[in-house]
Parts: sequence; structure tokens; C-alpha cells
Amino acid sequence: MSTSLIQSGSLQSGSLQSGSLQSVSLRSILRAASAAALAACMMTNPLVAHAQQADQESGKTYTLLATPETVAWGHYDATTPPVLRIKSGDTVVFHTVLTNSPSGLEKAGVKPADVEQSLRDLFDGVALKDRGPGGHILTGPVYIEGAEPGDTLEVRVRKIDLAIPYAYNAFRYGAGFQTDDFPYARVKIIPLDRTTRTAHFGPGIDIPLHPFFGSMGVAPPPAFGRYDSAPPTIIGGNMDNKELVEGSTVYYPVFVPGALFQIGDGHAGQGNGEVDITAMETSLVGTVQFILQKGVKTGPYPRAETPNYFISMGYDDDLTVATHKAVAGMIDFLVEHQHMSRDDAYMLISVSGDIDITELVDHNKGVHVMVPKSIFKQGTQG
Repeated sequence: MSTSLIQSGSLQSGSLQSGSLQSVSLRSILRAASAAALAACMMTNPLVAHAQQADQESGKTYTLLATPETVAWGHYDATTPPVLRIKSGDTVVFHTVLTNSPSGLEKAGVKPADVEQSLRDLFDGVALKDRGPGGHILTGPVYIEGAEPGDTLEVRVRKIDLAIPYAYNAFRYGAGFQTDDFPYARVKIIPLDRTTRTAHFGPGIDIPLHPFFGSMGVAPPPAFGRYDSAPPTIIGGNMDNKELVEGSTVYYPVFVPGALFQIGDGHAGQGNGEVDITAMETSLVGTVQFILQKGVKTGPYPRAETPNYFISMGYDDDLTVATHKAVAGMIDFLVEHQHMSRDDAYMLISVSGDIDITELVDHNKGVHVMVPKSIFKQGTQG
């Protein structure tokens, strides 16, 4: 989603509970002793995350709530202090909320009781000077120990849960691909059914849910300064790529020590292009595991994979240039990871790859190339 839809101060991220950081074990519920230790830690420093050891393979698991102390509002910035430090192999359960304000939701028809308290807390608690230049409120940043420029951060999206039973879609004049055809504003509240995994768009129209985070990214090089959260770029960020659902993995180039990962802009679903400038905007809880690949270079843009596809991405204000970047990224991937010649990689994309428009509305337009894993013999899939 592009934040140009919403006026300044109307985008947010939040949590479903009070407090800032909690921790859970992958194997068991917190025992009484560790719970007491956690409570003591939280009282002394609300930004200290306590975690239990899960197992040697998957590391520790932390829960990071979105509060005024644990979000970055509208930007990715190499100077933003981390709210949590973890190690490679650790998992974080991120709480985020939809991109709208409490008053905006209520005006659109959401009952005051159905607006998350965490959302209200964010609008009350984050100073105006700490907001912008974009509007997304992103949970984080998270510092991954040992990450340095030139490394690759592997981000595994293990699970995505709905946090609330509704989403919204909206447009206004001046934003969206067809803005001249719709010179006014409209907001639509869309009920979400967890049981049937569908969104009830209107009478006789039910849309299957495929929740994903519109914005996931790392901090940019320091020279970028406070980078607007709206245009996706080399850090990822507001990619709005509907393929990055539960079970997907994204590989990010690291530009600063710790990588400084942030996440937000939950979507219950979206069409490629996101033409009116919003998806089905909703609150999500994402379980994400981090793996640091030391000395492994990725780029210049993030790449991804799902159980069925390899994915490269490209972003630019010019859609043709964005497409060139995405195709070049897939050629590089096939050469490096599938050990193909550049000629054959180029040919393979032409005969088996799909080029999709990711989004058309986030200042930088997005294109991604998808190559099916099924065409490669077992044991040669990257």
C-alpha cells in the first residue's frame, strides 16, 4: 500500500496486547519460574526481551508487540535504535495493525469497541516529530547479531495470522492508478471470516484470503537518511508482493550492522498492481525466523522463493526499467544458483518464467519474475 492515500498522522501499527516485549518457548508454555523472571525484567526495562531456549536448531522465540516504544513510523533509517536484538536462527512473532487511524475507521463504520486499543495507544503515544516522511508504522527494527554489510539476511515467513475480523480498501483523488476516473474518496470495510478463510467483499462476492505483509525490509545505507516507507527499493520495504505469504522466504542484502529489520502494512489479500492504492488492509501477526548468511551477497534487490517458485524483484518509477531489473535479477540467480549460462538463463525465463506487475502505485513501481521450481530435477532447486 502507498501511504499517499492517507493524510499525515493516519497510518499506524499496533498490537493485540498491552506491553512491549514478551517471549515464548517453541516447546512449552512458560513455566512459573521463567514467567516470574520475565515479569521482573519487564518491570525494570520494558524494552528488554526475555526468551527461553527452544532447541538448538531453531533458536529462541520472541514476541514483539507494536507500542509507541517499538515501532518506526513512516521510515526505514540506519540510525533508528533497535528495539530487540536476536541471533541467527531466532524467531520473532511480530504484532502489527492496519494502516488507518482510529477516527478514520470509526468514520468508515467500524464500531469504537472494534478498534484495537494498541492503535489508539500509537496515535496517542508517538510524537509527531518521530513520524514520517511516509505513513506506515512498522514494528521494529530488530537487530540480528553478526549481520554486516555484504551479508545476506534470510527471512522465513513461518506463519501469518489475522488479528481482527475486518479489513478495509480505500481510494481518493490524487492517488491510485486510475485517479482521474475517480475524483473523490471512498472507504469500504470488508468483513473477514477466519473459518472459511474468505473476505466478504459484497453480495455474492467472497474472496479467498492470502494474508501477507506489504512492507518488510532492512535499513538502507546511512547515506539514504530517513527513507520514506512508501517507495520500495533495494531494502525491500513496501514491496506489496502478494506472493510473500506464509511459507515464503525473502533474501535481503544487508547494508548496516545488524540489518535492522522492520515489518508492517498487513494485507488480507491483494491483486497484482494494487491499482486503487490499497489492498485488503488489516492487522496481522507474523511469525518470522531469521537466518544470517555470512559473506553471501544478494542484490541489488531482494529475492524470494515460495514452495513452488523462485522470485526476483525490480523497482523503479519507470515500469520498463523495473522490468529490466527484475529480469536481470532472475538471470543472475539462475547463473549463480542453478549453474546455467547467461544465454540459457535468459532463454529459460522466456519459455518458462512469468513476469508480473507487483504494484503500480508506490512511487517506485514493482515487477517480479517467477520461475517454477518444478522444472528443475530434484536436488537442483537452488
